[in-house]
Amino acid sequence: PFITVPTVSRGQIELLLDASASMNAVDQPGGISRFETAKQQALGIVDTMGAGDLMTVIRVSDVPEVLLGATADPVLLREAINGAQAGTAEADWTAALTLAATDATGAADVSMVIISDGGLGEASGLPGVPGNLRYVPVGQASDNLAISALSTRARPGQQTELFAQITNYGTEDAEVIFDLRVDGELFVAERYTVPAGQNLPIVSSQLPVNFTALQAGLTLPAASTARDYLAEDNTAWAVSSGASDRRALVMSVQPNRFLDQVLRSLPGVQYTQGDVTQGLPNQDYDLYILDGWLPATLPTGDLLVINPPRSTALFTLTGESEDTASPAVLQNDPRMTFVDFADVSVLRFKTFAGVEWADPLIVAAGGPLLLAGEVDGRQVALLTFALTESDLPLQITWPILIANLLNWYAPPAVISAPDGIQVGGSLSLRPPLDSTEIRITRPDGSIRTLAVDRQTLAFADTDLAGIYTVDVLRGDEVSQRAGFAVNLFSPVESTITPQESISLSGAEITPALRDEVGQREFWPWAALAAILILLIEWY
Repeated sequence: PFITVPTVSRGQIELLLDASASMNAVDQPGGISRFETAKQQALGIVDTMGAGDLMTVIRVSDVPEVLLGATADPVLLREAINGAQAGTAEADWTAALTLAATDATGAADVSMVIISDGGLGEASGLPGVPGNLRYVPVGQASDNLAISALSTRARPGQQTELFAQITNYGTEDAEVIFDLRVDGELFVAERYTVPAGQNLPIVSSQLPVNFTALQAGLTLPAASTARDYLAEDNTAWAVSSGASDRRALVMSVQPNRFLDQVLRSLPGVQYTQGDVTQGLPNQDYDLYILDGWLPATLPTGDLLVINPPRSTALFTLTGESEDTASPAVLQNDPRMTFVDFADVSVLRFKTFAGVEWADPLIVAAGGPLLLAGEVDGRQVALLTFALTESDLPLQITWPILIANLLNWYAPPAVISAPDGIQVGGSLSLRPPLDSTEIRITRPDGSIRTLAVDRQTLAFADTDLAGIYTVDVLRGDEVSQRAGFAVNLFSPVESTITPQESISLSGAEITPALRDEVGQREFWPWAALAAILILLIEWY
């Protein structure tokens, strides 16, 4: 049994339920969220479905998800809708509408019902959406404060700087407390007044040294009359960027344009040309390149020694050799990746003893041409011949060799996103060649693992905001650790002003009217009455 009632839509219904971050706003009566209101609207459409109507329920977040395929079963539809949860990312409406259009292919009477607060983003200009478009708006207010930017910058030899930005998306000025935690400890908390509809930048160079992670938060003072209906954009995270460039010092007896050219062409290297007549400068460097010259005392940093003129505490010069035939490269060593010495000619090279700490990476018939290893807590490479007595600088293997050695001295960062990414975004990971696995710990403590089967990996399981920790494993040993931040930082989601209409397929779509005829079954009430009668009779 049923009665006829007005309904929003009929036929094949593609129900698109907005589960983006803005739907967490609690501006509804009773303090419930927009998403809960949207679910009640969806359940109302289910309750008025007519005979022969079918419904597909699609949850629209960063990755659209079909909660339930086309069915007329109201029990299954209610379960799917009641079990849905709002996300914390920007919704991909283009993919959601494409998914709905594909699902409705072949149906004669199709209706696209969008239950949302109207923030469709780039999908607003999407052409060719099939069927009747219906829009059910939710939301009432626009008051929202958000941290819209948070990042750090560090230059070699300078203190790390903080840049943050607070945005007031509401229509009234608001006083807010901005707090900053450094590695979990409260560092500063200050009050700011943010004008309506404007941004307030915050710049500071007072951060402590050697920190790992920052967490910023917004709260309203106890006596504030302002409103902030969306909490998901009130917290942001950032990781320490560290010094971006590796500092190198070149000490050469004569100007070496081959070194100059290759160092100038490689990213991530800030090098200085020293004067051998003045000796080593007082400033410390990450890498010392000593070309045909040695100081009285070797510096404590990493070393690239080219054609050394005498013995040191690290090696003993024993003589020279002109037996440079058949140079062989240690191919299975990552430092020799893509290095080819078959066409390189060397006039002569020097021979050394006491280099048991080093691996012979390139060996000619008369002895090693290149050795490298770790000794006394530093990394040292020894090129045993003068560049001017070879054609190595004229070969393509020269910049490849230097790039490999620099990566060995300081492995490139596995993460190339110093400012983090948005919730739901994808991150590229570039693990070292000798790594076997990448282990990623998410903000909730759950762990994801990626096998290293290619040079660049992609990680997209970023539906939670916070700090992600990346461990690069070589066997069972963690060889490198880094972190990245995931934040909302979305003006589309933080602008929570509900839209009275949406633009789609070149048309302005106003709120849907209940101009269709549906059915509301009343058998549950009849069944309840029957049960009551039976209970009374039994009593």
